[in-house]
Amino acid sequence: MKCTILLDSSNTSLTVALAYKETLLESISYEAWQCQSEHMIPEVNKLMVKYGVTYKDVDKVMVAIGPGSYTGVRIALTIAKTIYVACKCKIYPVSSLRILKCGQKPSICLINARSERSYFGVYEDDKVIVEDRVASNDEVMKYINEHPHYVVCGNTSYLGIEGYQSDYALEMFSLLKFLKPCEEAYSLKPKYLKD
Repeated sequence: MKCTILLDSSNTSLTVALAYKETLLESISYEAWQCQSEHMIPEVNKLMVKYGVTYKDVDKVMVAIGPGSYTGVRIALTIAKTIYVACKCKIYPVSSLRILKCGQKPSICLINARSERSYFGVYEDDKVIVEDRVASNDEVMKYINEHPHYVVCGNTSYLGIEGYQSDYALEMFSLLKFLKPCEEAYSLKPKYLKD
């Protein structure tokens, strides 16, 4: 049984999931701000026990590598690298913004970068329309207003608007067929964006 583990701790929530072949078996996702490191491995283990999977069965790890919380991004990435070393599996890095998208619809994906700024990326299905970057909140609102048919995604309460909340694990898993594994997993680094 060859399985995929999915990990994200790049923002305020924690997401772990387990997949087998083309099926996402189950995901766990909840708010865990500043305690992702305490909960991520126990949640992975809980899923593995439930489905009778051991680390020997893991052949892929998908991990959100940022942008996002400085510490949060590092938690999931460190765990992914540890699994890589222990299992000799492949790591598939993915943008933390990209997993916020609304399925195949054109999606403006946002994470609060503080100081009146946002981490900002735009996606449609498997295509990148705007590469991940840091933008002022004024620029973001201008882009939203210029693209009224795009879905605004993420926890956007800091902008005074309601954003679509994706199933992070499902969106992440849907991207697996479009991504390539990291060739040099030891050198895989978090994706921190600067102005």
